[in-house]
Amino acid sequence: MLLAIDVGNTQTVLGLYDPASDIGKGAAAGLVDHWRLSTDAERTSDEMSVLVRSLLDTVGVDFDHDLTGAAICSGVPRILANLRDMVERYLPVAAVVIEPGVRTGMPILYDNPKEVGADRIANAIAAYDLYGGPTVVVDFGTGNNFDVISADGEFLGGAIAPGIEISLDALLGRAAALRAVELVEPRCVIGKSTVESIQSGTVYGFAAMIDGMVARFAADLGDINVVATGGLAHLIAPVATSIQQVEPFLTLHGLRIVHQRNK
Repeated sequence: MLLAIDVGNTQTVLGLYDPASDIGKGAAAGLVDHWRLSTDAERTSDEMSVLVRSLLDTVGVDFDHDLTGAAICSGVPRILANLRDMVERYLPVAAVVIEPGVRTGMPILYDNPKEVGADRIANAIAAYDLYGGPTVVVDFGTGNNFDVISADGEFLGGAIAPGIEISLDALLGRAAALRAVELVEPRCVIGKSTVESIQSGTVYGFAAMIDGMVARFAADLGDINVVATGGLAHLIAPVATSIQQVEPFLTLHGLRIVHQRNK
């Protein structure tokens, strides 16, 4: 089985794929299970192995004998180094890491391709595999990433905006009279309390940003596919009129494809 690991600045997502299974659809096809953890740069490679081992035990997968591959993308260099060490020490396979020199099958048309985050490349590869192009991937993470793929499968570029949670953290840190709220859609766009007003501004405000950015991309590209992923995609997608598909496991699917291309 393939262990796919997506390390973000805030959260880390692990996915376990069975190459012989086609259960599920889209990015979830063949996905045995997945886990979302807080990203902790203090974890050593040995601690990571214990954690991964215990997670795999919950689905009856043996860490030492059942894993036939590992694919990693990481925006946190320190954690990437520890994950490399973990795979090298405990697994009989070498990790495939999305980084310069790895075959991705996707031309990167950035001025400096090395600047593109590994997760953005994985998302773009997965989205093009599932939906073709032109496509815009909206990834709701620490930052809101917009990744644009051409009809020919090229990574054209995109945009990066502050993410929902860090924007709220900044607001609450600067406004003494405001407090943390549950991130859910309010009863009405016109908030009748401070809590609902924050929820309205967050949910509908970010949805409006997504729709506005997608409209600008469409003005350049014409008809486009719009795919959402990331931890808060489920919150914004229902109220953003431009989002057509939600793929929670898009990055993991991209890792699976890159692993196949580098075996």
